[in-house]
Amino acid sequence: MKILETINSPQDLKKVKKENLPTLVLEIREEIINTISKNGGHLASSLGVVDLTVAIHYVFDSPKDKIIWDVGHQAYAHKIITGRREKFKTIRTHNGLSGFPKMEESCHDAFGVGHASTSISAALGFAVSRDLKNEANKIVAIIGDGSMTGGLAFEGLQNAGDLKKDMLVILNDNEMFISQKVGAVAGYFVKLLTAGMARKFEEKVVKTVSRFHGVGASFRKLIKRVKVMLFPGMLFEEMGFTYVGPVQGHNIDNLIVVLENIKDMKGPVLLHVVTKKGKGYFPAENNPIKFHGVGNFNVQTGTTEKEQTVTYTKVFSDTLVKLAQNNGKVVAITAAMPEGTGLDNFAQKFPERYFDVGIAEGHAVTFAAAMAADGLKPVCAIYSTFMQRAIDNIIHDVALQKLPVVFALDRAGLVGEDGGTHHGAFDLSYLNYIPNLIIMSPSDENELQHMLKTSLNSRKPCVIRYPRGEGLGVKLDKSPHVLQIGEGVTLREGEDICFLAIGNHVATCMQAAELLAIKNIKATVVNMRFLKPLDVQLIKKILLKVKKFITVEENSLIGGFGEVVKSILCGSGAIVECLGLPDKFIEHGNLKILRNKYGLTEENIAQKALQMF
Repeated sequence: MKILETINSPQDLKKVKKENLPTLVLEIREEIINTISKNGGHLASSLGVVDLTVAIHYVFDSPKDKIIWDVGHQAYAHKIITGRREKFKTIRTHNGLSGFPKMEESCHDAFGVGHASTSISAALGFAVSRDLKNEANKIVAIIGDGSMTGGLAFEGLQNAGDLKKDMLVILNDNEMFISQKVGAVAGYFVKLLTAGMARKFEEKVVKTVSRFHGVGASFRKLIKRVKVMLFPGMLFEEMGFTYVGPVQGHNIDNLIVVLENIKDMKGPVLLHVVTKKGKGYFPAENNPIKFHGVGNFNVQTGTTEKEQTVTYTKVFSDTLVKLAQNNGKVVAITAAMPEGTGLDNFAQKFPERYFDVGIAEGHAVTFAAAMAADGLKPVCAIYSTFMQRAIDNIIHDVALQKLPVVFALDRAGLVGEDGGTHHGAFDLSYLNYIPNLIIMSPSDENELQHMLKTSLNSRKPCVIRYPRGEGLGVKLDKSPHVLQIGEGVTLREGEDICFLAIGNHVATCMQAAELLAIKNIKATVVNMRFLKPLDVQLIKKILLKVKKFITVEENSLIGGFGEVVKSILCGSGAIVECLGLPDKFIEHGNLKILRNKYGLTEENIAQKALQMF
């Protein structure tokens, strides 16, 4: 029997002999690799922290002790250890385990997460709550080096350093952030610094020199400076943390010793652990970017399923490069998502005009606004769900000043298996109320390239929102051209009912119209293209012959495209039904399942139309 088969809780883990933990680590990695090869998911990041996860649960006592993950795509081993081993094969499937920590899923998921840089703030909140309730549990936050680039992480650090609450922040460094100097000597000094004798010695020295007025404070500072000079982490020490590290992240015995040594330290502590993304699976170690978020793959060869060739992201990427070749003012900005947004291609062609600002969406927007104010043509490519973090910057720094920034919102609408934290379900709503914005959504990948050209030529702040994944396979025009801003296009005419659609469901409405034609119901189909400005004249023109309307969007119905159309047709005598996403956070699952469940297939739309007769 495998050791892993005996682990159904952290308490079971604590019964495993220390010498058997390396074997358990191998078994957990094997379970993760085999499952994600079938379900897809965040592989490299989870493999990199298996040793660390086992060590944390071996030393701390979850759920009494609060273990808080940042982003959470590295929490697969955590899920397996905390009673979800048998269900792990369902991860990221509809009605199965979430790919991220989720409070309603397990008491061991102390805080739900999916976006980056939240763990330190959350950990401090738990620490304050614990102290107000006079409890004695431990608080542990695990944050990656990428997440540490986010401003929210530093807001949490400075506040934690000021409040001096007992809490542990573990910085998981994938050798891309602070230090790669981890060796035997460094490891020895880390053990020495965290051991009880060393800490007591430091406390005695500080207590002694404090008696000397004037000199004592200066000497205490000197002690701290010497410690910081000998070891990395000056920034964290200056912010009020006790810095420990760097520690080798794949030596489980050493990790356990260090965690045991520091678990009772007073005040905020930062432990710097160096790990390797993809650890234990060579293809992921060799190409951690490819295996960060991966679809199905062959475990033996590491080859993924045939990659989609004509995605919206690729068309955006190719078009931006094409337009930038003829205009030296075009610059591109992303927030730690060069591959996901397709800007890696732009970065290779125009490195001096490409800027990855890290996980700092608000900064990305204001940074772009200033460049626009000085005559450049910035294109800010960020996932729809992550752009939610920069709403004030869009309002205050771009729209209010009418600055011509182009926002390319990838992953708009449903994204599938990543679920509620990642669905781009709100962008039409949260952008629609902002004055001065032009908001558009292409019906296919060919229209996307025209919208990008239109946006760069408009001299106004523009938003283009487009879905994740493969396009419709339409033929692409050789050169993008400028569209008439605010103009919808009638694709099919009929006098019985009218479908008003925006974005990727224009094609779905065309298919629904075909189904209705079989039943002798003639439907008009309109590709609205623009939410702002909306083609009100076209809608009123259609109203002269059609009195039944259905709006279709892959966005929350509250504040979205349908609500705008309803307000226009209010009092006209028209019957209007709106199809879109309900007032809830949509769960994770296959896109076909989700779209069928929420009424966004051609059959659903045709059925809704039939109910109106």
